[in-house]
Amino acid sequence: MRPASPHAAPHPARSLAAWLLLVGAAAAIGAVGSSSAPVFYSQLQLPGWAPPAGWFGPVWTVLYAMMAVAAWLVWRSPGRHGGALALFGFQLVANVLWSWFFFAWRSGEGAIADILVLDLLVVAALAAFWRIRPTAGALLLPYLAWILFATALSVTVWRMNPALL
Repeated sequence: MRPASPHAAPHPARSLAAWLLLVGAAAAIGAVGSSSAPVFYSQLQLPGWAPPAGWFGPVWTVLYAMMAVAAWLVWRSPGRHGGALALFGFQLVANVLWSWFFFAWRSGEGAIADILVLDLLVVAALAAFWRIRPTAGALLLPYLAWILFATALSVTVWRMNPALL
């Protein structure tokens, strides 16, 4: 029998709020890097399968909420899970950096390198979360799907816009 988690304290709503705030803060930092996104995105040549710009905000809002809940579930699980949560933190940093590479710094190479690292970190975090709490891992599946789609889109847009990226 594993020892009870010290994080399974009596105020789960507060700890959930903390995870939502942490992930929300990362999203906000990424949003600052994406402040030019609407104008820049409209200047890019895009493949026919690129989603409309208006989809990104709602999709990311849902994904960030699911990510926060997944991390919270792991954090509240019995045992020590610092490694899994560290992977989650690293992928969150890589996630934020992509917006800066692509939109703020207009570095296609940097954005591609970053998103490839992000892909690996999300797979590792998802696997680690799944071992601890399958529901937490499952909550990261839509995020992984979106990130893999974003990888394909990023590479395609970079190739289609060599003068801008």
